[in-house]
Amino acid sequence: MGAGTHARTKEQSKMPTEVRSSHWSQIVAWIVAGLFIAGFFLPGIGVWTGPILPVWFVLTQRPLRGFLWMVVIDYIPGLQFHWRSFPLTGPIPAIEYLGWSLVAVALGVLPFTFHRLTSPRLPGLLATLPLPLAAVVFQMFVEPRLHGSPAAGTGIQTLLTVWLAAVLVWMWNLEFRAERIRAGLTWFATIFFSAEGLLISFRMSGNRMLQQPPIGIAFAWTCVAGATALTLFALLDRDQSRPWAERQDSVAVLRSPFTAEALHVVTDHGRETLASTCGEQFPVRNGIPVFLKQADFIGDNGKYNHMYETIGGFYDDTQRIFSAFRGIVLDSYFRNYMDLLEVKPGDSVLETSVGTGLNFKYLRDGVKLTGLDLSQEMLTNCQGNMSRWGLEADLYLGNAERLPFADASFDVVYTAGAFNFFTDRPRAIREMIRVAKPGGHLMIEDETEEYVKGTYENIPFTNSFYKDRKDVVTVPIDLVPPEMEDIHLDMLKDGKFYAITFRKPAGGSGDAE
Repeated sequence: MGAGTHARTKEQSKMPTEVRSSHWSQIVAWIVAGLFIAGFFLPGIGVWTGPILPVWFVLTQRPLRGFLWMVVIDYIPGLQFHWRSFPLTGPIPAIEYLGWSLVAVALGVLPFTFHRLTSPRLPGLLATLPLPLAAVVFQMFVEPRLHGSPAAGTGIQTLLTVWLAAVLVWMWNLEFRAERIRAGLTWFATIFFSAEGLLISFRMSGNRMLQQPPIGIAFAWTCVAGATALTLFALLDRDQSRPWAERQDSVAVLRSPFTAEALHVVTDHGRETLASTCGEQFPVRNGIPVFLKQADFIGDNGKYNHMYETIGGFYDDTQRIFSAFRGIVLDSYFRNYMDLLEVKPGDSVLETSVGTGLNFKYLRDGVKLTGLDLSQEMLTNCQGNMSRWGLEADLYLGNAERLPFADASFDVVYTAGAFNFFTDRPRAIREMIRVAKPGGHLMIEDETEEYVKGTYENIPFTNSFYKDRKDVVTVPIDLVPPEMEDIHLDMLKDGKFYAITFRKPAGGSGDAE
């Protein structure tokens, strides 16, 4: 089927938004990258840039995985750096040295793990405090015992240095939106510069009062109290997601993806489950209903789900970083295809393979958002994004080839950036059509072979998943049933992406079995 066979009429057609460039953002990106590189060689810069990357990294990972990765990342280079002091007099001293070195590294990583466990549960600027408080406690109480020496300094400079790193990552995660960071940034700047000014004035005057051990110990115990208070605050912060028992409209359109039976909410000891009349049960984990079986991970679904489980934590950030280096205005990048959707206020919108929910930012206000994905890691990050952006969406862990929704449930159904490597692409299209309302608008957007071969096959994190593909990527317009209306193909971003839009017949004749 050619692109023009079912072209939309002129009044229905909507041109893709142009992807814009910004040389200023590109220059800033390279300057920032240069500072990080310089930090590896210049201690005066590295003392400030060094904490930023680990703070960012630990917040992108699940706590245990982040802890283990950071131990490995610190431990191996540390051994290489200190190889001259490595004991070679016998196996027992060598093993003992290796063991104690590992303990020291693991203890040094604990402040970052503490930050990962508590920060996401804290509001505003409070979310930046767990790491600096824990870092001072480590410096004043733990590190001296590891090295058999008294604590150095008071920990005030450590707190300020690490706090700056945590604040910069906090601002980055909030995309430097002025309305979200203005109050917190004002408080931080006031405290930070006042404290730094005080430290500088004491050094210049030769006053050694702040170097006295009693002051350092008192400050460290103050940090212990602050860290304890933040821990209690985080533990008392319950899951704020709305219970499914209160989402009657959402539950009404749910169906078992295996039997098509209607579902209802069952609550037992505070835990919710979605159940059917024939006895099926689907658990709700961390606010997300689970509609998966082992069979859903066969073929490409399982292969690429493994990739997204690995990169899901920093998926959003890599897009922002690569776009900045290339000078691409990211908003225009997403609007290039999202503006093709004909979404009206009050519409119910479903995105299959929703990932981290990046596309939801580009839909108009006043629509009901629903997202489904095969990856738990991506959906976890999607929840965080919804909270940061002030959006609400029903999220489901499920397979796009077997949707857990009733027929004719959504005004708009689309998938963006995942369709190429579904195990059963024709079935995924039939499912999208089935759950769309008569007259509903649908879209399939993804990369072309040119982009996959030129980009994903050359990126270290993704090349192993793409280089041994059996089939090349083809634009799947021939998979769209001919009875669909207004079928249109747009080649986007210089032919590196495609977007197929079409409409389900208003008479309902396009329902798929």
